[in-house]
Amino acid sequence: MKVATWNVNSIRARSERLLAWLSKERPDVVCLQEIKVTDDIFPYDLLREAGYTSAVYGQKTYNGVAILSTREMVDVRYGFSGGWDGESARLIDVEFEDLHVLSVYVPNGDTVGSEKHAYKLDWIERLGLYLEHNFDPATPLLVCGDFNVAPEEIDVARPDVWRNTVLFDEQSRQALARLVSWGLQDTMRLIHPEDRIYSWWDYRALAFPKNDGLRIDQIWATAPLAARCVDAYVDREERKGAKPSDHAPVIAVFE
Repeated sequence: MKVATWNVNSIRARSERLLAWLSKERPDVVCLQEIKVTDDIFPYDLLREAGYTSAVYGQKTYNGVAILSTREMVDVRYGFSGGWDGESARLIDVEFEDLHVLSVYVPNGDTVGSEKHAYKLDWIERLGLYLEHNFDPATPLLVCGDFNVAPEEIDVARPDVWRNTVLFDEQSRQALARLVSWGLQDTMRLIHPEDRIYSWWDYRALAFPKNDGLRIDQIWATAPLAARCVDAYVDREERKGAKPSDHAPVIAVFE
């Protein structure tokens, strides 16, 4: 089973690229973030022709998450229980016959100490509560997406430059650490424990050619799936060429 996560930064701008990538890679499940469209104008038909069923939680102009799959979906849940953060489409939860997959888009946080940063920290905590209330870490679960946090120094090309920003500040890193301590393992680090690997590069300052990136997109797995993870990688080719997203797809493969 091949699973991918990709912040496409507007599915309308990236639809041709996405379809070509799906044809090339043929993942079984794809988690998308920042689709930036409402449900009614999501390209269901194009994706169906490519062999994918779509579960979508969209929003005009901002945010929006989706899960595409060649496998049959049993159930879909949208957002947090009780409607918290109901105005922002940032979480979709799909149940398959033998596992659950979440696509998440954690708030950026703007600047450290701001109200948006507090919202980000609260959002991560709420995600942790969602996992505790709905799942057991002994069962197969994948939490995939753009976490807007690089977990460790090895995940940042220039840690000293980014340390006081919302993508690598201590509070955000601690919040992510608390979240995953529930029972999630980082699939990339299972395969590449010491490699410097990035998934996002700023459009500015030639960040991609300089490889000045951060690994803020991740696929986290509970133990039953982590034990079956045989490969993980970032498809850097999708950050190249015309009109790329500033994120590259992250892929994990399971026996």
